[in-house]
Amino acid sequence: MPSFKKARALAALLIVANGVIPALWILLTSMKTETELMRVPITVLPDTPTLANYVRVFVDQPMLTFLWNSLAVATLSTLLCVFVSALAAYAIVRLRVPMGTLILSAIVLVSMFPLISLMVPLFQIMRTVELLNTWPALILPYAVLSMPVCTLVLASFFQDIPQDLERAAEIDGCTRLGAMWHVVVPLAGPGIFTAAILAFVNAWDEFLLALTLSPRVPARTVPVGITLYQGEFAFPWPIISAALIVAIVPVCLLIVIFQERVVGGLTAGGVKG
Repeated sequence: MPSFKKARALAALLIVANGVIPALWILLTSMKTETELMRVPITVLPDTPTLANYVRVFVDQPMLTFLWNSLAVATLSTLLCVFVSALAAYAIVRLRVPMGTLILSAIVLVSMFPLISLMVPLFQIMRTVELLNTWPALILPYAVLSMPVCTLVLASFFQDIPQDLERAAEIDGCTRLGAMWHVVVPLAGPGIFTAAILAFVNAWDEFLLALTLSPRVPARTVPVGITLYQGEFAFPWPIISAALIVAIVPVCLLIVIFQERVVGGLTAGGVKG
C-alpha cells in the first residue's frame, strides 16, 4: 500500500510538472530580451526582467481585436453548444427516444473524427453561404464539434435527477419543457458548468479551423493572431511568449473562478444512485 501511494504521488507530481513547467518557462522567456535568449549557455532566470515584450504584443499587432474575436466566438459557441446539448441529452435520457443507446454510440463515434477530414466540406459550405471571415464561420463549427462531449456529460447528470421532481412540477402546471428548464437544469448546474468550460476552452484554443475559415485580421482569433508575430526569417520568441501568456490568462482566470463547480461537476457526474 505505501508503494502504491508513492506511485500515485509521483504520477500526480509528473502531471503537475507537465503543465506547470512549460508555462513557467514561457513566462520567464517573455521577460527576456532576444539577446539574452540567444546567449550560450542558456539561463533560466532573466538577468534584467522586462515587460517591454508585453507592450510590443499590443503595439506590433491588433492583439485587442484578436482577444475580442476569441472571447466573442468562444462565448457564443459555448452558449449555443450547451443549449442544444441540454435538449439532446434530456431527450435521450427522459423521452425514451428509440435506439437511444445507438444514438449515444453514434455521438461518441462522431466525436472521434479527425478535424482535418472536415476542413474541405466546412470551407466549401462557409464559402457557399458567404460566411468566411465572420464570427458565424467559427461559432457554428465550434458549437457542433463540442456537442458530443457536452451531450454525454449532461446526459450523465440528467440521468441522476429523480423524475418525481419533474412530475411534481408538471402537476403544478409546468409543461415538459418548463419542468426541464426550471427543475432539471438548475439541479444539473455542476454539469452545465463542466460542459460550458469544456466547450469554451476548446473554442478558445482551436487553431486549424480559425486559420482556414477566418484568416483575415478583422476576424482573426488569438491562436491565429499569434502566428503574425513571426517573420519570414525571424522568430521573436520573447514576444511570442508574451503573446502566449496573454492568451493563457483569460482561460486560467475562468478555471480559477469556477474551479469548485468544475471539479464538483467532474466528480458528481461519475456517481450513480
